[in-house]
Amino acid sequence: MSSQTQPSTATSFVLSKSQSSTPTGEIDLPNLDSYFPATQSQSTWSQIRSIIRQPMAEFAGVAVFIIVGTGVDCQIVLSGNKNISTEKGDFLSVGFGWAIGLAMGAWISGGISGGHLNPAVTLAMATWRRFPWRKVPGYIFAQVLGALTGAAVVYGNYLNAIDIFEGGHHIRTRATAGLFATYALDYASTATCFFTEFLGTVLLVFMVLAATDKKNNGPPNGLLPLTLFLTLLGLGISLGMQTSYAFNPARDFGPRLLLTFAGYGKQLYTYRSQYWLWCPIIAPILGAQFAAGFYDCFLNADDPFAENKSASNAAEIVNDSPV
Repeated sequence: MSSQTQPSTATSFVLSKSQSSTPTGEIDLPNLDSYFPATQSQSTWSQIRSIIRQPMAEFAGVAVFIIVGTGVDCQIVLSGNKNISTEKGDFLSVGFGWAIGLAMGAWISGGISGGHLNPAVTLAMATWRRFPWRKVPGYIFAQVLGALTGAAVVYGNYLNAIDIFEGGHHIRTRATAGLFATYALDYASTATCFFTEFLGTVLLVFMVLAATDKKNNGPPNGLLPLTLFLTLLGLGISLGMQTSYAFNPARDFGPRLLLTFAGYGKQLYTYRSQYWLWCPIIAPILGAQFAAGFYDCFLNADDPFAENKSASNAAEIVNDSPV
């Protein structure tokens, strides 16, 4: 940098006016471009991406979550058939697989969309944390579509093994439907199944809120996915037996749609009087609402009913832009 300081634009203007010796008295005007810098116009793709970036992050995060989760289900169950492979894994492997998938999905989407990865979480954030309601439909659509896509990838990857396990290409039963969608054990009553999904979602959302509360003892920045890993692993190995622990409407409904397209038939929806609706969808939504309401009413340091309540208290809450 030169040791001689250049006069500012305003100073140059004054000097040129007072020292001008031109007979016409012309004045050297300052360069107005310095006051009105040129702005770069966004391309059409940039404008589109600014609108869909957050939902696409949810789509990608859920897709990875489902790929790893349903992938471990398929590997463990299908490998139990001697015509396919030797057995590879057990129920603990299922717990680790789904927990790892959730952590991967959260790392992918957390800094972009907030990493909801769950319609029940999105609805709870909109109800209790002022997440914009106008973003809710896009988030939920992206989450369900991501789950469907992830399940489709795994279904295609294990198609030959599924055919062998079922005994034919056109045979599709609940034996393999349970690799993608959730079903209950026969002995579990309707009330037990509903309460299991409700309770599991309460604990999951409760941990998310506690871990993202800046006035609580949350993990360092960037380590929330590790917290989610430990949380889902603990829930899976403690509460996962009876209902295959959905705790997430998209996690069940997206793969169930894939099974519909794959020809599994009406059994997907008639099982236990529309089990698909009241257990893995309604129960998690109510559980998330209960968890968020309880935390904000009793544990949150901020007044949940204050007019200036901030929505930035939780990491899942994204700023009201650009969507």
